[in-house]
Amino acid sequence: MTDAPPDWSRAFDDPIPLPDRRVLKTLHDAALPRAEREQAAWQTAAEMLIMAAEDQRPVMFAHML
Repeated sequence: MTDAPPDWSRAFDDPIPLPDRRVLKTLHDAALPRAEREQAAWQTAAEMLIMAAEDQRPVMFAHML
């Protein structure tokens, strides 16, 4: 684990288009509202986003979820 702050500006390898026409380009774009973050179904996805922001996992892992 590093002491560096999370880097939410890290880009996905490929932009992720959403059904509502938004496009996720960075980890910050993929942040969920608090109500959704607290749902069990999103816990793994949120964990992968955080680990990617902390440079502990490849951004690709966050994209795959």
